[in-house]
Amino acid sequence: MSKDSIPYLTIDPAIEEQIRTDREAGRMSPYRFRDEDVARREPNPHDIATIARPAFARDIEKIVNMPAYNRYAGKTQVFSFVENDDICRRGLHVQLVSRVARGIGRLLGLNCDLIEAIALGHDLGHTPFGHIGENTLNKRMPGGFRHNEQSLRMVERLEREGAGLNLCQETRDGILCHSGPQEPSTLEGWCVRRADRIAYISHDIDDAIRGGILKEYELPRPCVEVLGKTHGERINTMIADVVRNSEGQNRVVMSDEVREASDRLREFLFENVYLDEWRKQEEQRCDHVVNGLFDHYVAHPEQLPGEYLEILYLEGAERAVCDFIAGMTDRYAICLYQSIFIPKAFNRY
Repeated sequence: MSKDSIPYLTIDPAIEEQIRTDREAGRMSPYRFRDEDVARREPNPHDIATIARPAFARDIEKIVNMPAYNRYAGKTQVFSFVENDDICRRGLHVQLVSRVARGIGRLLGLNCDLIEAIALGHDLGHTPFGHIGENTLNKRMPGGFRHNEQSLRMVERLEREGAGLNLCQETRDGILCHSGPQEPSTLEGWCVRRADRIAYISHDIDDAIRGGILKEYELPRPCVEVLGKTHGERINTMIADVVRNSEGQNRVVMSDEVREASDRLREFLFENVYLDEWRKQEEQRCDHVVNGLFDHYVAHPEQLPGEYLEILYLEGAERAVCDFIAGMTDRYAICLYQSIFIPKAFNRY
């Protein structure tokens, strides 16, 4: 398939020229969220924006200095990386989302600092073992568990001994609304929501091919004809399509054809990758680890780390244990499980 045969791979020349003219003239989108309009929960003097450190740049710095941000590197995206260093991890996914979202936002003349803050924080609440861990905690927690809500809880409740990071309202809104039924209140939040799907569809296909679960020729041909055959073509097509359909508009959307192709590709991944027999076996093992840790610490809450004791007192054992487990990396969860349930004499084997 030649690049010329992919209908949405590039931005229309007229739109491209309009974008170039606007940016050269310093014109930004009238729907861009302005730094002057930010709102924080607490009027902390340390959070006052300056030319050197604008409001959303401060949010970025707060997020990247969180211990939870550092743990991205040790969390599964879809496939376990314990035996394969080439598999995408949560940290790479977050960087790809940020890159794609900022690329869209830059072309649309939006606030790229706000986009980056949302993108870097959007998965802070993800569990060890990816969505497998999320599904397990969802079954265990009264009221359920959703990673987007836990991401917001990370920055509002669990950081700085319960005081939170005092992020801008717009950053918090984008983190919460990057997935789920609630929609973002800013176009910058919508950029991240669109970029999240673009990124995970693209690199989940790559990981499935690297892991031997998929062959490239097995991808649905109608999707390939619309989106492209390679990782780069698919990402370029979806980005160009979003820009083409959103430039000058108070929305961030895809065309019906590209959206339907990406939806079909996502359905294909569920049928052939996410619900694959190998993954079902892995899910049982990961589910066993998370359930084992949950049961143990609910029965022995006094063994929780000190930073969770206030939550234990105020919100109960299940909430404190859930927060503790949700913050773990894959390897930490496995090692902790082994230290609790496996006789030490056997750990060396």
